[in-house]
Amino acid sequence: MNLLHANDRAGEYPPSYYAATRTPLPAFAPLQGETHADVCIVGGGYTGLSAALHLAQKGYDVVLLEAHKLGFGASGRNGGQVGSGQRQDQDWIEAAVGVEAAHKLWDLAEESKALVKNLIQSHNIPVTFCPGIAHACWTDAQVRDSHAYAEKLQRDYGYTHLEALDLKGIQALIGSKVYKGGEIDRDAGHLHPLNYALGLASAAAKSGARLHEMSEVTHIDHGATATVHTAQGRVIAKQLILAGNGYLGNLAPKVAAKVMPINNFIVATEPLGDRARDILSQPVAVADTKFVVNYWRLSEDNRLLFGGGESYGYRFPDLIKAVSKPMLQVYPQLKNTKIDYAWGGTLAITMNRMPCFTRPAPNTLSASGYSGHGVAMATLAGKILAEATAAQSERFDLMASLPQPRFPGGVALRWPMLVLAMTWYSMRDRLGL
Repeated sequence: MNLLHANDRAGEYPPSYYAATRTPLPAFAPLQGETHADVCIVGGGYTGLSAALHLAQKGYDVVLLEAHKLGFGASGRNGGQVGSGQRQDQDWIEAAVGVEAAHKLWDLAEESKALVKNLIQSHNIPVTFCPGIAHACWTDAQVRDSHAYAEKLQRDYGYTHLEALDLKGIQALIGSKVYKGGEIDRDAGHLHPLNYALGLASAAAKSGARLHEMSEVTHIDHGATATVHTAQGRVIAKQLILAGNGYLGNLAPKVAAKVMPINNFIVATEPLGDRARDILSQPVAVADTKFVVNYWRLSEDNRLLFGGGESYGYRFPDLIKAVSKPMLQVYPQLKNTKIDYAWGGTLAITMNRMPCFTRPAPNTLSASGYSGHGVAMATLAGKILAEATAAQSERFDLMASLPQPRFPGGVALRWPMLVLAMTWYSMRDRLGL
């Protein structure tokens, strides 16, 4: 199944709140005929757009190919959360790669947040970075673990931005009785993800990158140069960057063995007006501790943007039904609230939930599989890919050194295996284990 076309109309954004409130950006023409470039980038999300921007600023001739619209995929559909750290916690990373490398990976993650903020400011991207992400725990044991981890980050990494919340604190913040405690990360934050992507696109184009929409890549010929084919043209490039993430499809089998697309869903309620303060008393984003994570925030016009829900197929389900169930578990008081927007999207995960940086061919780089932690890390990944393209590969090699196992059963069986795992963990969620 080609996920570029399975759930969406060609060249159209999904009917999301983000698409309805995006800052207009003139369309970029499809690729026509043959062209040459120093670097060809496949994929117009955060990774590809950041790589295009940073390469263009270095003086490279860059062509970027996007199958639909820039920011069409997960970059324009996600929860907008700009989190701290890597997708795995530092305890896991220390055990996997050692304390010294773990500190380097923490520093990279901190840089990724700063990079998002700096790009918004330096390129006048029309989005507001709203500080604060709360982590809400379902059990007392999770609260204890959360507070202990906050102490570890302060002690071992000098991170002082976490504010512990007990039962009273979490209930004062979140208008729900289901959580036992948690913490707020005051240096993390949230933003309008599609407008951020479009801002990166505008900055890349102004810096000289050649961007092409409606230019789906059909196949790639690897060699001393890479020839990247679309239906109406081709790019002959010295170097290639694959930035398609969950939509990369069969273009890179070596990546597909380690990176798997999955779907996630979000709804936006009608504007809540004065009721919004009873949902969130502060303008922070929230993510909880379920395996099938719930995440939410308020929009600038006081809608609740709530993401979550389970799906065991690549076709989108009844989106309102899928997301309303976990939303009403958290906020039963919203039972009769109108849902104005509902949309799904395809992200990509890895076996260990750490991003996959790899070289599928000698002159080809790839970064993907951010596992729901991609707003900041994908932005930094683009910068790191640009560095590696310019023969400054130390940071790329650090990310590529992370253990990255293949999915059991290969590409053919990875989805059925995930369904089994998701069923098991969602049952644990329901049982409160």
